[in-house]
Amino acid sequence: MGSDHTRSAPPAPPRVRRLLVVTVAPLFVATVLAAALLWPRGGTPQTDGGADVPRYGGTVTRVVTEPCPPLPSSPEGTPRVGGGPCGTVDVRVDDGPTAGQQVRTPIPDGPGAPRVEVGDEVILVELTDPTDPATSNWNIAEHQRGTPLLWLAVIFAAAIVAFGRWRGLAALAGLAASFAILLTFVLPAIAAGGSPLLVAVVGAALIMFVVLYLTHGVTAQTSVAVLGTLGSLVLTGVLATIATAATHLTGFGSEDATTLSMFQADVDLHGLLLAGIIIGSLGVLDDVTVTQAATVTELAHANPGLTRLQLYRAATRVGRAHIASTVNTIVLAYAGASLPLLLLLTADARPIGQILTSEFLAQEIVRSAVATLGLIAAVPLTTGLAAIVTAAGRADATPPADAARRPPEPDPAEAMAALSSPRTSRTNEPDQTRTPPPSTAIDGWPDSNRSTETTW
Repeated sequence: MGSDHTRSAPPAPPRVRRLLVVTVAPLFVATVLAAALLWPRGGTPQTDGGADVPRYGGTVTRVVTEPCPPLPSSPEGTPRVGGGPCGTVDVRVDDGPTAGQQVRTPIPDGPGAPRVEVGDEVILVELTDPTDPATSNWNIAEHQRGTPLLWLAVIFAAAIVAFGRWRGLAALAGLAASFAILLTFVLPAIAAGGSPLLVAVVGAALIMFVVLYLTHGVTAQTSVAVLGTLGSLVLTGVLATIATAATHLTGFGSEDATTLSMFQADVDLHGLLLAGIIIGSLGVLDDVTVTQAATVTELAHANPGLTRLQLYRAATRVGRAHIASTVNTIVLAYAGASLPLLLLLTADARPIGQILTSEFLAQEIVRSAVATLGLIAAVPLTTGLAAIVTAAGRADATPPADAARRPPEPDPAEAMAALSSPRTSRTNEPDQTRTPPPSTAIDGWPDSNRSTETTW
């Protein structure tokens, strides 16, 4: 696993490898030590979420619909809540202390209520009457989605392995490592009261080291991508801090953040906003840095005569095209995730200037702008590092590439024999101008049919 291509990348010279080890190893050790210091201790902090409502799996066995009772009189123009079908649903409880029992629930109604049919697998909640603990009511909360999601995950993994083979398997391992770091370190550390920005930077750096080296191999090319990604992450964090401070963002720009503040009042929502920008930028940053490092390596392999400056300029042109498409990807990704919010804002009667500068929309604008600035900085940074490493490796290589490709000098006697040999006139044979006769070149003499275009 030394490269992203079918051909293995040429190994870097010992001097370059030593330089990269001296640069990358201390950064990795510092990341591990920082993660150890920030690792949450003492268990998960208690929240004000209240008692957990029991949830059990069940299967719908019968659905009975009936006319809805008339609504009480209300002023004209008052919107009606619900409006769905009325009736009852019989459900067989599949697990828990009442497994096998048939319970009756009302048909779910209201915004976002699930639509159930016979045979559907659902999640039941049991609500106990506070005044009479012996009395309980059952309600359908949502559908069970475990089986469809499991099949989707299997198809997803099979497609990646079938297309990427060992590289795809390494990518799946990197994805699992990313989720493991997020679930075991980043989220618990923030929930335990750690600085969200610091935890996000350390967690993103840890993910970067594990995923890049696991997916792309321990090579000089990967090390260049690691250095470019880490530098861009630090710059993104600085820019995010400045931008959120300049726009006075508080972090209460979404309903999720507001709900979280109710259950965990001591969480730093402003820091959580910065942490989200850092982690969200990492996925696109490693794509750009790995691509730029690979581009420089392939250009140098295709044309060993390119200088360090020519390598930088050629790879930067590729980076500009990549950034042009990636910027649109970032904006559309944020817009797709915020469609309900955007629709809500379009119904707002305020002037467009006030809508754009509101907390809800300004937060998304800052996310997109800061992530894009970090991506733009990643291109010249990674490309410059890759050009330096590649040029240094080529300079140390022996023998020189031009000497290895230079054809051997022909023997003078053989050359004179070839020049003095009779040539067949083609004046009366126009068809032979299209199909030249087979080459009779002497060994060591350049083939007459060989292309003279410069190899790229």
